Amino acid sequence: MTRQRHGATETRTGAKQPSLDEAGGEDAAAETSGEISPWGRGSKPAAGLYLVATPIGNLRDITLRALDVLSAADLVACEDTRVTGKLLRLLGLKASLTPYHDHNADQARPALLAKLEQGAVVALVSDAGTPLVSDPGYRLVRDCVERGIAVTALPGASAVLTGLQLSALPVERFLFAGFLPPRGAKRRAALQELAAAPATLVLYEAPHRAAETLADMAAVLGDREAALARELTKMHEEVVRGPLSELAARFAVTPPRGEVVIVAAPPGAAEAPSAMDVETRLRQEIEGGASLKDAAALIAAETGHPRREVYALALRLFRGSNEE
Repeated sequence: MTRQRHGATETRTGAKQPSLDEAGGEDAAAETSGEISPWGRGSKPAAGLYLVATPIGNLRDITLRALDVLSAADLVACEDTRVTGKLLRLLGLKASLTPYHDHNADQARPALLAKLEQGAVVALVSDAGTPLVSDPGYRLVRDCVERGIAVTALPGASAVLTGLQLSALPVERFLFAGFLPPRGAKRRAALQELAAAPATLVLYEAPHRAAETLADMAAVLGDREAALARELTKMHEEVVRGPLSELAARFAVTPPRGEVVIVAAPPGAAEAPSAMDVETRLRQEIEGGASLKDAAALIAAETGHPRREVYALALRLFRGSNEE
């Protein structure tokens, strides 16, 4: 289903297959994969580190190779043992789990390397999607390569690629920038470094910061065409497309729910509104009777400029006129 809202295109696909978030407990495991798992009946994989992609929502996106390795692994290193444990139960699998995440990676890595050097089969997974994307797995891969330990990647689900595919933006060249800094000044500085990159930009963002990030992107990058994708492959999957400023205005009113991927077109399609453009719009609204506060809020939403900066400009230009 496609709708028009605030000039942005919204697509809802509604994945109907079971997902990790919607499924629950042992009943779901039996219903999804049967009481006895058919996996792990072949020969054991060769010793080494296996980078295993897991579903980003829809359970049926697990691959046959992933099932084989997860069922046969001596150890599964994961971000959160509760999340991975639930996934394995839903898939009808059992495995020995150990935590490996940003906060314990330096302490946990020597033990993993020791097991690998002893000939173990170790699978590395993230909570969802492809490991090493926004997690510390690359350090483990680097150390394995330096020690001559075999490393094998099992491709599969990826929120980066799924969001990029659904964005309807150019895909020939793209740059994944992970999570931007959470605070405005550092976030805008990071965006400034990315502004000239001749590529479609793909970002992760927390839902409660999505509107602020979109507004900063419009101000720094220009009002490029963009897309915000949320809950990818899940029941409530949604992709909203439109200029960055329109997406910022929309999600300032109603923040998105669930995990978010933001995709922005390469530079050149549109430029950020100039200071003269902002001043012209402020004059139009204030001469029409709007207060400085209301005019600043409206123009900030339209242009993607931070509201504080637009209000400061309004004060400099029109102090004493309709300040309330």
